[in-house]
Amino acid sequence: MATLLDDEQVKVALDELTEWHRDGDAIVRTADLPTFPAAIETVREVAEIAEARNHHPDIDIRWRTVTFRCSTHSEGGITDLDIELAKQIDRVLASAPR
Repeated sequence: MATLLDDEQVKVALDELTEWHRDGDAIVRTADLPTFPAAIETVREVAEIAEARNHHPDIDIRWRTVTFRCSTHSEGGITDLDIELAKQIDRVLASAPR
């Protein structure tokens, strides 16, 4: 069961997740990759992590720009699962080609 975070907890988490911002009941990060194949590979890596965790972000791919949106729909907002997934996405993006 996921723990729904209050506004202050989300704010504190976003202080660490500097590339992320809040958009309503979700946290969002957009990343520009050098090529379309690099963007697809990044999404593939995130998909494997999400599948293993059984917690999946919404992903939008526009050529080489990828936007990740994390929210726990079943809980109606941002939970600890979203924060942990965002940290994993940051690790994938840190090792992606630039």
